[in-house]
Amino acid sequence: MTTEVIITGTGMPLVQAEIAGPGVLIRYGDLNLQFDAGRNTLARMTATGTHIKDLSAIFLTHYHSDHVVGLQDIVLSHWVHDFEDNYGRFDVVAPNGATERFCQRMLDAWGDDLAVRSAHGDERQPHPKFDIVGFDVPDTPTEVWSRGDVRVLAGQVRHEPVEGAVGYRVETPDGVVVITGDTVVCKEVAELSQGADVVVYEAMRSEFVLNNFPPAMHYITEYHADARGIGEQMQSLEIPMLMLTHLIPPVNQEGGDGFETDVRAGGYTGKVIVCNDLDKITLDRTNSEGEPS
Repeated sequence: MTTEVIITGTGMPLVQAEIAGPGVLIRYGDLNLQFDAGRNTLARMTATGTHIKDLSAIFLTHYHSDHVVGLQDIVLSHWVHDFEDNYGRFDVVAPNGATERFCQRMLDAWGDDLAVRSAHGDERQPHPKFDIVGFDVPDTPTEVWSRGDVRVLAGQVRHEPVEGAVGYRVETPDGVVVITGDTVVCKEVAELSQGADVVVYEAMRSEFVLNNFPPAMHYITEYHADARGIGEQMQSLEIPMLMLTHLIPPVNQEGGDGFETDVRAGGYTGKVIVCNDLDKITLDRTNSEGEPS
């Protein structure tokens, strides 16, 4: 088997017609692990050939709306599609606190919809099939989920003032994939990324933002990862492949063509992919650097 890393969305909170919200899908055998669920995640997931019934787990990095607004869509659609009540359950894995509370409450507004569909659909139980798996944000990367020979570790990242933001480290027999979530460049990301084969890193061109975005938006530079700093950090860790996503500015707007230049200016010499939605790489032990497609 091989491990596939697919970018289901590269977006940020500002809406773009052709760009979905943040998300990464990792496939290994019959495991389908979705990390974050921004707008249009389910459509992107379906475009990869992953059917909603085959979803194994969703992992949330934090509770910002652009990372979770697609979660209700996935949960509700999984239930609506399950006409014969034969789909399996899946996990929603989230740090305790605000993110886990969102998961507990997210279906409250849909109670009437679930009840009427259930009654009209031969009395199906109005309870979507998912389990919330909460965990305390660890001081050091700690396993929070596993199945077979795949395990997922969570580690704290720095996205203050957001409470309890985490990144994830996915270990399969093919290699190690790290997904930073939203963060500044920090020692916590470095610890999570040690020995990784590929790091999926959110990225901002901070100088461009300060020089070109309205002053009211400059605060975003305080809690996102600067591309030049990413290059410095990833080079120091000797990470062989870097996938940049959650791009600010977007690749299809002014300034969106400068990410690799900034990362290289930070000293990074490995492979860089400035991602578009549905970009994919494949990892296996015979091709440890991966192949983008």
